[in-house]
Amino acid sequence: MDSRISSLIKPTLKTKFHVDFEWWKSQDSNWKVYLQAFLCPEHQKLLADYSYTDQIDLIDSTTGEVTRVDALLYTLTEHCAKQPDFLSGSSALVDSIFKIFLVNGNTPLNALELSALLSKPAETILRTIGTGRVYKGIKPA
Repeated sequence: MDSRISSLIKPTLKTKFHVDFEWWKSQDSNWKVYLQAFLCPEHQKLLADYSYTDQIDLIDSTTGEVTRVDALLYTLTEHCAKQPDFLSGSSALVDSIFKIFLVNGNTPLNALELSALLSKPAETILRTIGTGRVYKGIKPA
């Protein structure tokens, strides 16, 4: 959808949201610093000297196709986000919402679905991420 048109449409409780990583990368030069804070203790040590440009090759076992991906984002989503304590109740609301998207593979969710996962009122979630301001790349899908 054209971003000029989508910015005129007010999200509802049923509007699906996701993390638009491309938008976030273009708008916030510190996005990787934010992500690094979510690494598990093991990977915080392993990636302490991370250059912010490191990429790894992923090989599709079916097709043999090689894809270059960001090492930090891959580690975060494929390991750290799957740890039992990743979704702690002490995070700020935007951080908790962001973490939900990391855990669920960035599958779009609406405020009602996020509410059920976070035990927070859907209206509060919508007021937080459904405004004209984009936090951490969380936008309508």
